[in-house]
Amino acid sequence: MSSLPKIGVVGTGRMGANIAKRLHDVGYSIVALYDVNPQSAAATAGETGGEAVASLARVTELADVVLTVVTDDAAMYGIFAEQGDSLLTNARGKIFINCATITPKVHVDIQRLTRERGGDSLEACMASSIPQARDGSLYLMVGGDREVFERMKPMLDKMSASLKYVGEAGRAAQVKALVNMVMNVNTAGLAEGLGLGDALGLDLDLLREVFSQTGANSRVLETDGADMQNRDHEVYFSAAHAAKDSGIALSLADDAGLSLPLARATFEQYEKMKALGLGELDKSGVSELTFKSRHGQTAAAHA
Repeated sequence: MSSLPKIGVVGTGRMGANIAKRLHDVGYSIVALYDVNPQSAAATAGETGGEAVASLARVTELADVVLTVVTDDAAMYGIFAEQGDSLLTNARGKIFINCATITPKVHVDIQRLTRERGGDSLEACMASSIPQARDGSLYLMVGGDREVFERMKPMLDKMSASLKYVGEAGRAAQVKALVNMVMNVNTAGLAEGLGLGDALGLDLDLLREVFSQTGANSRVLETDGADMQNRDHEVYFSAAHAAKDSGIALSLADDAGLSLPLARATFEQYEKMKALGLGELDKSGVSELTFKSRHGQTAAAHA
């Protein structure tokens, strides 16, 4: 019999499914999979041997450790509801590791709710994408009780190439919000640079090469530059999620009494994408607003 904990996964979209497959590959028993789209859970179950379950309570019943990868604050409160079907049912002795990018306060609330029922929780915020989830090379920032982190560290190590304990509940989510805020600002700035270069008739291959060797270089240039130029917006991190995450950072700034005009402008760009029906494009799709031959003139007219 394996001494490894039995794993349940709630949220079997691109990230959750690939985390489940990774843990299955390295010897963990995936016992329960749940998603609001039952077909998604069933597909992941077919690859991991787990049970595609019909209720959240069944996940907690079967698993020792439950990983959650859901979309937003409302979804988190929904799966940890204090009444009705919930992961909190029979949560004593269980550990919940929550991977979504959500408001830091939500992680604090979830820790309180799980502890009241004899369990515990960690936030494991991911600063990586789908390929890294699949091959176990995520960059993970973890918040919560240090002792719980140490217990879960062997499993988290199998999910990540870099693992950083940040502090008490909510702290990792604060750091993740800032990571995404800065990434989104960089993405929007690169889209403007390439859009202006295109309007000036510059060779964009040359421009990106010059950017890469100067102060205009960035990680975003490497991951998104060619996609912006070629209009290849296959989604790894959607514009809608970029808007959500920039909004979380702005809320933190408001609470701290700070004005962040670049973050605000970036948030408004991603909100504009949503208004134009482009929210499900990858974040690189913000370039659709900055190239005159695309939506740039329309966006300018409505600015």
